[in-house]
Amino acid sequence: MRVQPIDRPADLDVVRESYDQVADNYADLMVTTGMGDIRRHPWLKAPIDAFADSVGALGPVLDVGCGPGTVTGYLAERGLDVSGVDLSPRMIENARRLYPRCRFGVASATELDLGEASLGGVLGWWSLFNLPREVLPQVLDHFAYALKPGGYLLTATHVGDEDVERTEAYGGVPVRWTTHQWRPERLVDLIEQAGLRTVAELRLAADGQTGPGVVVMARRPA
Repeated sequence: MRVQPIDRPADLDVVRESYDQVADNYADLMVTTGMGDIRRHPWLKAPIDAFADSVGALGPVLDVGCGPGTVTGYLAERGLDVSGVDLSPRMIENARRLYPRCRFGVASATELDLGEASLGGVLGWWSLFNLPREVLPQVLDHFAYALKPGGYLLTATHVGDEDVERTEAYGGVPVRWTTHQWRPERLVDLIEQAGLRTVAELRLAADGQTGPGVVVMARRPA
């Protein structure tokens, strides 16, 4: 199995700088308010727990776009051999401060050096929506390449038909990034075109604070 190099998003540096700007506010929001505690969100905790149970002893897990590390830390508590990476150096500084026993590194989803069949699981938890539409399929190909036979991908993203340009976030901090929303059926198609097989799909209704979302868990055939 071979994969082609991933195209570098034209806005990669701008997106990185934007997340650096909001990283401290975001970490504070996730931790001090409890929003980042997956235990407080049963409909989000359920797929994370199913992922953890399914990966089991298959091998290392990589949390791509881990932000301040809240879910990475939870998976580590569950006993997984998990590490996290994020595009934003400032996000990773916060993750290392909050979860000093976990392993974190700075990397874009488009720049990962993943060995073939080297991972038991890959997590893209509300972290891939900034990828341009032509780039996401390439990233999914690399995730499938990196999964061991029987390994799992769990991803979640925003549902919609349009791209949303963000100019401020998390306390009114100026940012410049695009949220690429996906129809659930199209996201599932892309995952399966990468060679994975869908195990479960959870559609989340808008809750007043965020719009609708979708969670997809898929498996590399054994």
